[in-house]
Amino acid sequence: MALNYGLMLFLTWNVMYLIDKLLIFLVSPLGTALFIGLLACLLGFGQRKRLALTFGFTAWAWLLIWSLPMTSDSFHNWVSRDYPAISISNVEPADAIVVLGGGLSPADRINPESDLNQAADRMVMAAKLFHAGKAQKIWLSGGRHPNFLTSEAQAMADFLLLLGVPKTAISLEELSRNTRENAKFTIDQLEAAGVKKAILVTSALHMRRALGNFTNQTIMLIPIATDYGVRMQASMLQNFIPSTEALDRSSQAFKETAAWLLHKAIRML
Repeated sequence: MALNYGLMLFLTWNVMYLIDKLLIFLVSPLGTALFIGLLACLLGFGQRKRLALTFGFTAWAWLLIWSLPMTSDSFHNWVSRDYPAISISNVEPADAIVVLGGGLSPADRINPESDLNQAADRMVMAAKLFHAGKAQKIWLSGGRHPNFLTSEAQAMADFLLLLGVPKTAISLEELSRNTRENAKFTIDQLEAAGVKKAILVTSALHMRRALGNFTNQTIMLIPIATDYGVRMQASMLQNFIPSTEALDRSSQAFKETAAWLLHKAIRML
């Protein structure tokens, strides 16, 4: 019985994970370009050569536009425009610091150590805020995928311990699988602990969507964004040279925009 339940949980996690990744891929510039390119190929096989050429050129142009640092960085900055960097000395003290998952991949059967990614700045920011005395408690939110050996929250906790944050100051939320569940489960824990004001730490690009999910009348939230992603190019010419890094930044901005619009639409229903 326990084996069947574990297998069902594993399959559910992986199916939902694959669906989520597929949807994210389809709204990304790469996914859209490949889809339009596929239509061009089908039209070509169907002897609709003029239309096939139009679709093929559209796919190429779309991919080129979002691979340019100039376009990618402008869109990236526009999505995160409402959350500029704030000096830690200017941050209001609060009852707790909430850090959302996404900054690392926990250890798995192949890699025995957690793997930090480009969003790991959020954990460093949380440690800085803690050591600056802005709050005495840190909540880490992130569940466990069956492929990982620990929850994302536990992996973040291990990293914060290396940054000098004591174990007694860390609380874990280990059930969430996405931003909506980050908010739901973490707010439940914060309310139970009597927290009235919390500092919310996540990437600048993710902050708008995160705040939309965390909106709660009983808890005042102070958004502290980090991981801005965009850096000045070494020369103006590089702004017009396509790169995989620029395409990745565009994809992240598309993902956050699409997810935010979906959240808004669901709340309006």
